[in-house]
Amino acid sequence: MLARPIHVGLNAQLLSLESTYRSAGISWYIYHLLHHLPESGDGFRYTAFTGERRWTPVQGMAAALTRWPTQGPLGRIVWEQLAQPYALASRRVDLVHSPAYVLPAAWSGPSVVTILDLSFMLFPERFRPLNRLYLNLFTRLSARRADRVIAISESTRRDAIRLLGLNADKVQTVYCGVDAFFQPLDRQVIEAYRQRQGLPDTFILFLGTIEPRKNVEGVIDAYHQLTQQWVASDGTLPNLVIGGARGWYYEEVYRKVQQLELDSRVHFVGYVPAEDMALLYNAARAFIYPSFYEGFGLPVLEAMACGTAIVTSNTSSLPEVIGDAGLKVDPENTEQLGAALHQLLTDHEMREKFQAHARQRAAGFTWNRTAQDTVAVYRQALGQEIL
Repeated sequence: MLARPIHVGLNAQLLSLESTYRSAGISWYIYHLLHHLPESGDGFRYTAFTGERRWTPVQGMAAALTRWPTQGPLGRIVWEQLAQPYALASRRVDLVHSPAYVLPAAWSGPSVVTILDLSFMLFPERFRPLNRLYLNLFTRLSARRADRVIAISESTRRDAIRLLGLNADKVQTVYCGVDAFFQPLDRQVIEAYRQRQGLPDTFILFLGTIEPRKNVEGVIDAYHQLTQQWVASDGTLPNLVIGGARGWYYEEVYRKVQQLELDSRVHFVGYVPAEDMALLYNAARAFIYPSFYEGFGLPVLEAMACGTAIVTSNTSSLPEVIGDAGLKVDPENTEQLGAALHQLLTDHEMREKFQAHARQRAAGFTWNRTAQDTVAVYRQALGQEIL
């Protein structure tokens, strides 16, 4: 008689299909994990516990819709700690995976937790106090209790071992992936999109949640420096397009644009739907992403897959993602940022070299591999031999 499949329960309360910052990095990671896990190994079945009613699960992934209002932080925290243990037990879950930091304290079975980044510990001043307090306390407790911890980059793995006091053997690196629709697109399609959206003829792009950690103010300062040093022989200076939903403390970004009198050159396009992201990356002359800290840095990988020339940070996980397929600078150094942008915009041969190399490197990051490596971690948590 065949043994029943091992039942994995995933806390997907942070899955969001809203047109807000909630559908960014964490939700994107959860979405793709839920989509690819069922095809990544025999002997498992899956249930995602979520409040997102617009989500349609793929074959092999069941949905357990929560009746609690888990869209807000308080409702989600209460569900995670009080209702989740009962939900797991009632559905006879064998292993629980939290793809975002926190396990239920009352769960005593096998468990896996994903650490996406530890910016709330490294840069506490850039987080709201209650959010920071909850993440600090429960991430530490959850990571220590979990049978295995997934980190989405080697940088995050090192941070988790150091800051959370974890045994190195229990922390596994599992990289994120990139969708196949992030690829170079036909120029006519790109031009039609640019005109439809009213975008400038040429532009530099930043795409990400508008919040302090992303260093959007640094982008604006670097662009302002570029306007001061640009000369006619370089051609027309591209405008700056800032895409992404408003996060916390976003007001300073808009204020800086006004203070530097860049209103006519800086364009805020707001939240960008997933189906438009590849078009926007393709339309950009260059992509700038000088985040102070990233657990992985999905926008950089997406831009690479589209063949866009990139300036990014030389810190945290970003060098792991980009390798030598773009320019890496100190995100704290506005002069370096501005100089790197100028170099990338004016050196055609360099830009073409980076574009080709970026596409090749991005091809090594797939969501199928993310799911397969995650299943391997499940087997380790269950004490199964990995063949």
